[in-house]
Amino acid sequence: AMHLPLLAWASVGIFLLLDNRDPAHRFAFLIKSLEVFIMGGLFVIAGGLFTAITFGLFAALGVDPPELVQRLFFAGGGGLIPVLAVAVIYDPHVSPGEQAFDEGLSKLVALLMRVLLPLTLLVLVVYLGFIPFNFRQPFENRDVLITYNGMLFAVMALLVGATPVRPGELPSSVQTWLRRGIVAAAALTLIVSLYALAAIVYRTAIDRPTPNRVTFIGWNLVNIGVLVLLLAGQARAKAADWVLALHRTFSAGALAYIAWTLVVILVLPWVFRVDLTAVEGLPVNVQQLVYEQNQPILLKCRIRPHIYLLEKGQKRWIMDIPTFERRGYRWSDVRFIPCNDLRSIPDGPPIPPDAGPPPRL
Repeated sequence: AMHLPLLAWASVGIFLLLDNRDPAHRFAFLIKSLEVFIMGGLFVIAGGLFTAITFGLFAALGVDPPELVQRLFFAGGGGLIPVLAVAVIYDPHVSPGEQAFDEGLSKLVALLMRVLLPLTLLVLVVYLGFIPFNFRQPFENRDVLITYNGMLFAVMALLVGATPVRPGELPSSVQTWLRRGIVAAAALTLIVSLYALAAIVYRTAIDRPTPNRVTFIGWNLVNIGVLVLLLAGQARAKAADWVLALHRTFSAGALAYIAWTLVVILVLPWVFRVDLTAVEGLPVNVQQLVYEQNQPILLKCRIRPHIYLLEKGQKRWIMDIPTFERRGYRWSDVRFIPCNDLRSIPDGPPIPPDAGPPPRL
């Protein structure tokens, strides 16, 4: 589901850029996309405050809106936010390259990204200095690895936002230092990207490929490719052409992001045989397990001794330990989940089929 907004973004980009395929238009589309994302975030904050105040007023009167009304309120507001953000930022009457970039939020975003660039460099330098003392953390801790990947995407967005849309919009002295900052940030980010890629490949090698792991390996490879292309392009570009070289790099990167998004949505579910209809009714943390690891998915709650196999959206009770071991299951594959979540999963045939009715949880 997290990739569906990317698919929608890619579809809009393909439609807008069919007649504007040069790097300048593609880069302008990326900048406008970043502005839409930031504007959407502002709408989320404002909408959250409005929602909290509204429901607080009703609660003060002792009025509790029906659950259906609350769902419509949140779903309608959530669906309206991207529409409003696009309407505020993008002028549909002109091409991406002819949009306004020197006023309003566009100017603020560019200034903000350039101000954050030296701070990002400082954070990356300090972070790289701590890596040798905590080298094994992303190899052993999944949450740390997720944080690394989130940081990499944030830095990539920062590099895009800090890049001038038009070569002559900044004085030459500012351009010189901005170029140095972007190249330095890209080089440091490349080191962190390689480190994160090594960690996720290691975790995959000692366990097994899963949809999530393959997805993040792909994203890391795309980011590394874009960073290498950026550094190589800047090494060759002259002072007058460095902005255009960045435009070409990020334009190629946008195509790579779109291609990998299509692979994740259309190819990986087929490769890993994920039955989406069987998954959608499961508890959220169980859905995450389905996407994070291959079969067998073995579930257990801590206060009960029984182990279950998740199969086709149902939990199948495994009769005893000899049956568990005879089927080749590993204790390291057993995942603990809350008992209430385990109870909410429908019962399937026990293992073996003649084991009798499953025990009550």
